[in-house]
Amino acid sequence: MDNFFFDFDNTLADSSNVAVVATQRAYQARNLAIPTRAAIVDYMGVPIEVSFAKMAQETLSVAELAALFTEFRQQYQQAERAGMTIFPGMATTIDALKTQGKQLFVASSKHSVPLQRNLEQIGLGQSFTAICGSDMVAHYKPAPDGILNLLKRFDLDPQRSVMIGDAKYDIQMGRRAGVATAGAMWGAADPVAVKEEQPIYVLATPAALLNL
Repeated sequence: MDNFFFDFDNTLADSSNVAVVATQRAYQARNLAIPTRAAIVDYMGVPIEVSFAKMAQETLSVAELAALFTEFRQQYQQAERAGMTIFPGMATTIDALKTQGKQLFVASSKHSVPLQRNLEQIGLGQSFTAICGSDMVAHYKPAPDGILNLLKRFDLDPQRSVMIGDAKYDIQMGRRAGVATAGAMWGAADPVAVKEEQPIYVLATPAALLNL
């Protein structure tokens, strides 16, 4: 493989607790029923523009959802300062892939500004050729738009490209984009669901990426 597309949350960085805490605090702040940890984890990998309405027990207006999104982003920025860490072995793997001349990208459900901020936080701010956040696509995961955006922008060969992610939505996105898929099992909250999508590669550690 020549081109590597990474999800961010729970693929590059261990951030599941950050998302759970920020989500629950956001719903609480807006006086809404607080989603369970299991419900939040199940929707990880899906943009909040899609998942938050589904997790809410109440019917929310467009304005109420917008306020909830804003509250979440504020809560997330507070929670991320102490609760987000890069996975062991990831930094050295990224460096090794770059040394081999591979092109590295991030295709995430985060907006591009917090995505770049989080990459800086875990020490990978300058490690990727480009990123594609959810604010840069017309359709969210599991739609293939994020990968297709990068394939087109950089004239990449899909047959020499792989999507790496910890959630079923990442595998679905990669398959729909026509690239190879790799399950990042080191961060998968639901390994069974990922394997049921039949990714081409099932990887136990970041170092396994060097063998693709």
